[in-house]
Amino acid sequence: MKILVYGLGIIGASIAAGLKRAGHYVAGRNRTKTSVQYALDHGMIDEEAESYDGAEVVVLALPPRVVLRELEEGRFPDGCVVTDICGVKLPLERAVLAKSRNYKYVGLHPMAGKETVGIASSDPELFRGANLVITRNAGTDGAALKTVRALADDLGFGTIVECSAEEHDRMIALTSQLAHIVSNAYIKTPSACECAGFTGGSFQDMTRIASLDENVWTELFFLNRENLSREIARLTKELEAYRAALDAGNEDEMRMLLRRGKQFHEEFLKKNRRK
Repeated sequence: MKILVYGLGIIGASIAAGLKRAGHYVAGRNRTKTSVQYALDHGMIDEEAESYDGAEVVVLALPPRVVLRELEEGRFPDGCVVTDICGVKLPLERAVLAKSRNYKYVGLHPMAGKETVGIASSDPELFRGANLVITRNAGTDGAALKTVRALADDLGFGTIVECSAEEHDRMIALTSQLAHIVSNAYIKTPSACECAGFTGGSFQDMTRIASLDENVWTELFFLNRENLSREIARLTKELEAYRAALDAGNEDEMRMLLRRGKQFHEEFLKKNRRK
């Protein structure tokens, strides 16, 4: 199968390298030629692509608004399966469904990555055992969905969840976008600059994803702003309860809050073990 990956950052290049290793013919396309040459030199792709001609599957590993442009204006081969790896899905699906298309769209969101970026950080094993979300609707082509799932198996994904674009965006606001905002805000606490020698695993966990690409993540946040704003409000309310207990000197209330949080976490672990 000939697969074209457009966008050779860490995720796109990892997809290209993983699919090439699985035996597919992979073409690569990127705005900067240095990444294309790197991919060729390191055996991640078979050739550079100047257009979508001849591709059976296209993977758009690009910023959200660039993906939107390609879904609207890209000259894909008739019947081509087109997918993307964006962290929001409903705006993309709406754009695709706005009119008849000559291609078959299936949305993807790999739940994998690193703190580092760029093609030099890519890894064909990046997705081994990772979660993958596939979005589909009543009009999703069954054969295209089957093709995408087969490619996901080739990349080594573990749990694969299929859901609507609406459900994806609602859940991702909590599990990914809110986490990035919390990490980015947490590191701006004034005393964080004076904490050398006082940090351990918990601090590292909280700050690991603070260094994000502000341009890409701003796009993601604003394309999903209603869901994300709701999750920020919910978290703020929970934090205010802890502060109120401290300000009131109410140890019983603090114990209750901590106990409830522990119970919620235990319930979360039980549900995920069943899956």
